[in-house]
Amino acid sequence: MVHEEIAGQLFAAGGRWSHRLEELHGRIAHRFARSEARERVLRYLSGLLGRIERKNGWQLAEAIGETDPQGVQRLLNSAKWDADLVRDDDLRAYVLEHLGDEDSGVLIVDDTGFLKKGEKSVGVARQYTGTAGDTVNCQVGVFLAYASSRGAAFVDRALYLPEEWAQDTDRRTEAGVPEGVRFANKLKLAKRMLKRAFEAEVPASWVVADSFYGRSHQFRSWLEKRGCPYAVMVPKTNAVRHRGRRKKIEQLAERLPEDAWALVTPDGEGLQGRRPWEWACLELCADPGKGMQRWLLIRRGSEDPEDLAFYQTYGPRRTSLAELVGVCQKRWKIEDCFAEVKGEAGLDHYEVRRWDAWHRYVTLGLLAHAFLVVACSAARDEQASTKAGKKGEASQI
Repeated sequence: MVHEEIAGQLFAAGGRWSHRLEELHGRIAHRFARSEARERVLRYLSGLLGRIERKNGWQLAEAIGETDPQGVQRLLNSAKWDADLVRDDDLRAYVLEHLGDEDSGVLIVDDTGFLKKGEKSVGVARQYTGTAGDTVNCQVGVFLAYASSRGAAFVDRALYLPEEWAQDTDRRTEAGVPEGVRFANKLKLAKRMLKRAFEAEVPASWVVADSFYGRSHQFRSWLEKRGCPYAVMVPKTNAVRHRGRRKKIEQLAERLPEDAWALVTPDGEGLQGRRPWEWACLELCADPGKGMQRWLLIRRGSEDPEDLAFYQTYGPRRTSLAELVGVCQKRWKIEDCFAEVKGEAGLDHYEVRRWDAWHRYVTLGLLAHAFLVVACSAARDEQASTKAGKKGEASQI
């Protein structure tokens, strides 16, 4: 979570973090046709970053000095600006400028739910979400995060529109769903976002995803056709080809000898507060034409041997087990990002109902979160530099 000193300085006149927020605002200001919207979006970002219990219309408006929520509602509903341009040309560029790293960068796909009442909010339906761990009335968004040794932040988002919505002309019209939007499942939304990232040459060596995406042979094949390394979780019921035969993953795990397991520390990263795991690795069929290899990684709890998780991976032949484990564990970074963007930038506090408003609110929320990540990274670097300087002074005494 964000450093308290950063949060405390965001509204301080002349404060360095306030100045950096103004610099970020300068990157997107030209997206807004009217000066009223340009000025309001800076205050709006400040509000998203502020210490407000609920970042909804009324509370956010009051926090940024407005007497009612009408101006905030205009910013999200009717002001002229393109949230997709902000996503592609500003949010992604900002994240990569500060966090981009060819060696350690990965792209992480996941979805999250937004619990809602009623049936008017665009895309709302009774559907499963891991946020609640159940089938509930909610909206679901699919997200793409970028993570490197410098930090992790989101670079893309998409609202999942259930079939019942996609086929209901009246509901679509009322919620402002564009005519060209058709039903697309979460896998298709994920591929669209990854395609945008690939075309933008985002410096990432791997794609990482949980078992909802990893269980899809079509999704994995789509990545392999592009020669894109991946590490995806898969359910134990999936089958893989091992030593010329297709076998269920759970059967392979049951037959592993005890000496196949080892406690593995990811290359260069340590466990970073995560509990230690034991890992076993099985070589699957190779992809010699691309110089790639497939593996099945099985993870078990060092204290509970029944606590198992499974990963199918595809990468350069000489990839070490430690590196594979490190990539698999980076999936958790998007969970941290969801906790941060909801807890500190109010991503799940919105009260908007229409298509454009959802994408605008979420885009600004992701931009606010990216600012926090960059600010925290800069603060850590400054602290490390200060400590190093003090040690150097002490050594000269």
